[in-house]
Amino acid sequence: MEFEAVLEQTIALLQRQGRISYGALKRRFQLDDAYLEDLKVELIEAQQLARDENGRILVWAGETASQPPARDAQSLQASLIHVTRRTPDAERRQLTVMFCDLVDSTTLASQLDPEDWREVVRAYQETAAAVVQRFDGHIAQYLGDGLLVYFGYPQAHEDDARRAVRTGLDLLEAMGGLNSRLTQHYGVQLAVRIGIHTGVVVVGEMGGGGRQEQLALGDTPNVAARIQGLATPDTVVISPTTFRLVRGFFLYQDLGTRALKGLSTPVQVYRILGDSAAQSRLDVVGTSGLTPLVGRDSEVALLLERWAQSQDGAGQVILLRGEAGIGKSRLVEVLRERAISEGATRIVFRCSPYHQNSALYPVIDHLQRFLQWQRDETPEAKFDKLERVLRTYRLPLEDVMPLFAALLSVPLLERYLPLNLTPQRQRQKTQEASRMVAGGDRAATCPGGVGRSPLGRPFHARYPEPAARPGPHSLHAHPVNVSSRVSPDLGHPCAGDLGHPQSSGAYPDRGDDSQPHRR
Repeated sequence: MEFEAVLEQTIALLQRQGRISYGALKRRFQLDDAYLEDLKVELIEAQQLARDENGRILVWAGETASQPPARDAQSLQASLIHVTRRTPDAERRQLTVMFCDLVDSTTLASQLDPEDWREVVRAYQETAAAVVQRFDGHIAQYLGDGLLVYFGYPQAHEDDARRAVRTGLDLLEAMGGLNSRLTQHYGVQLAVRIGIHTGVVVVGEMGGGGRQEQLALGDTPNVAARIQGLATPDTVVISPTTFRLVRGFFLYQDLGTRALKGLSTPVQVYRILGDSAAQSRLDVVGTSGLTPLVGRDSEVALLLERWAQSQDGAGQVILLRGEAGIGKSRLVEVLRERAISEGATRIVFRCSPYHQNSALYPVIDHLQRFLQWQRDETPEAKFDKLERVLRTYRLPLEDVMPLFAALLSVPLLERYLPLNLTPQRQRQKTQEASRMVAGGDRAATCPGGVGRSPLGRPFHARYPEPAARPGPHSLHAHPVNVSSRVSPDLGHPCAGDLGHPQSSGAYPDRGDDSQPHRR
């Protein structure tokens, strides 16, 4: 029954009877608490036709039924105009939809007490919500033990498809930590299936009465749900439309064409295996060759001049600023090609819109790639790799291992004792250790044939595109330091190294007068 109809019948009851209990209203019209609260607000505060008595009774405060003139249908309709819920205009937009569902939830629910099962599902939902929030997704609905997530609404990004896929991969990783806790407390483990599809939808307010939701309509959510049903436990499967938007950024497995219920033609689907080596759009298109750079002769000449000066012993830092799409990254690519052709080593640091609260994320990301960590590696295996690399430096492991383990979020194994430092002192010692590692003060060549410092020289630091504005970052690499939007508590630890011979840094950035810059 529509809200207006319930309101009209309640007014008629009060006119006849003078008073009615809230319990009777709930039973008569099958109202829940939220619906009843909306009805009370409308009658007591908005129309001032009733009053509350002891929190249990609704008492009529308007004209009685015996008092003429009675309210006819036309006047009653006029009094209800302001409560008519006008459906807001819907939006037509491209959306990437992710469906995530628990595997064998019925079986799991039968193995646990309902209260325990509720706690398990809540823990799963909280874990998923934290990952979705990190990538700026929007959980449209909690469907029992499933999730319906939008990327591109209400906030749109140029990389919403990639955000959705990364959310799926990170959620699978987060489920590992959750399962460790669930096994310990409840003796169960959860698995999920994830399906992703991109398409055009109409999104707006849907529902009736007191229940309204912002939902996307069209075949996109339906296809995403069907694709989720094709996924095996703990896998991410995407549609061909999403695949075209993220191709090159992820490793994948072609699962072939599959028939989906409700669709007349089979659909090609792909399983996402993990991140690829590509870190930017240029990395992806570079495999097929870049178009010639036109109209940037003076800019290219300036970059190459600064590169030559650094080779002559005067270290250089170059800031490229400009609007989106004018070719900042392409200019850096020209310098990269020249540096590599002359035998130099390029080290790349990239900020990320997905890690705005991590000031040292570019350093962390570079170290993780240098260590060649894999998603499916155990924390112990990652720790052993880190230990093998740091052993090649003239550094006391008992001092630096706790620092780098904390920086890279790896559990400290029992053979090392925590340092028990204040946060400020820990940050300072981490910066000092990073500079020593960056300086390449090595006792031997790194295992695996890698014979250079993970922060070697010369290097180019890559900063985010305009749509990906990070928070404060402080980046340092011996013998050159590059800082942009420097956090006051991080400072500028390597400013004295800028003039070191054979050092060069170049990074694209977008002008933003709201953020301080240090150069």
